[in-house]
Amino acid sequence: MKGHFYRRSCKCKKKNCSCGSKWAFVLDIGIDPETGKRKQKSKSGFPTKKEAEVAAAALIHELEQGNYIEESCQTFCDFANEWLPIYSESKDVKPGTIRVRLHEIGKLLPYFGQLKLKDITPKRYQECLNDLKDRGYSDSTREGIHRTGRMIFRKALEFELIKKDPTEFAYLKKDKKTLEQLEEEELPKYLEKEELALFLKTAKENGLEHDYLVFLILSYSGIRAGELIALKWKDIDFVNHTISITKTCYNPSNNALKYQLGTPKTRKSRRKIIVDEDVIEALKEHKKVQEEVIKRLGDAYYNQDFIFAKMQRQYGYPIVIKNVRDRMKRLLRIAGLNEDLTPHSLRHTHTSLLAEARVSLEQIMDRLGHTDDQITKNVYLHVTQEMKKEASQKFSELMRNLR
Repeated sequence: MKGHFYRRSCKCKKKNCSCGSKWAFVLDIGIDPETGKRKQKSKSGFPTKKEAEVAAAALIHELEQGNYIEESCQTFCDFANEWLPIYSESKDVKPGTIRVRLHEIGKLLPYFGQLKLKDITPKRYQECLNDLKDRGYSDSTREGIHRTGRMIFRKALEFELIKKDPTEFAYLKKDKKTLEQLEEEELPKYLEKEELALFLKTAKENGLEHDYLVFLILSYSGIRAGELIALKWKDIDFVNHTISITKTCYNPSNNALKYQLGTPKTRKSRRKIIVDEDVIEALKEHKKVQEEVIKRLGDAYYNQDFIFAKMQRQYGYPIVIKNVRDRMKRLLRIAGLNEDLTPHSLRHTHTSLLAEARVSLEQIMDRLGHTDDQITKNVYLHVTQEMKKEASQKFSELMRNLR
């Protein structure tokens, strides 16, 4: 393999150099397929000729073993922009996820934006994660940023743009939390059954347009707000009392005209839920009212079969999640309940009440469309733990009565 060693930028031009210039080497590494000309690799900065020879020998070994990778000079910013569409197309990613990934890339750009991929070392990457913590970013936010960074560098490694993945051994520093902090953080807030009854009563008596039906279905089915908004009449089986979840509605701008329907969150999220007769009867009543509106408005009504369609302005378009959140906050305030609760809290409420009714965790996960969800498990275990205490107390009372 052709090549040579030399002192780079030597000024004294002597055999025994005294100007302190470093050693370098140049090696032929093959033929450029585009030009047909030979390709060369050079590297400099070696204090001695021996060190340059060792580095050259390592390069020759990589070439002979077929392991040589010509690292790219592409910047992190440029490659991240290339990676995002590749990621979105290969995984059938939802628009909301793309928006999150774009946001997380933005957090990495101040650290790596104009750096070449090959120059981003494990130490530099770890320092980025540590600095994000020092700047006050939460554990979950940093986990998301790190997840995105890891995917980008793994794809660069797959494309042979870099030799090593700088994220491979990176870790996230976390503060140790007290037991009280862990319980408060991991156990979401939800309504007790008496509170849920009060909330639904308030929705029935003080709710605005279709509020009662919205919160009745969320409470009695445990479906997500996006799944609820995407519901169409064809998804309701009035005979068998089931609701089919086949899609979700995405609308980050909260502009009713710009809604998007997509597939559910996961494959398991496609499901059919049996609901109470009260839900079916409320749906029938709503259908009658909606049919009257459609008949009155005619072509002015955007009729795409949506159950929860706007009845004022933009007639027929699906309502937006912000509308559901705002309506819920209003009703919670009227009822004197915790105004920090959200539509998703009703999903946790559904979990807790099913657990209290002694429905198994497996059945609950299936109903919610989960393959695995730690928050759901935490709610279930919290409720069942209280039930176990009750069982123990009843046993103790029974034994005391025998004395």
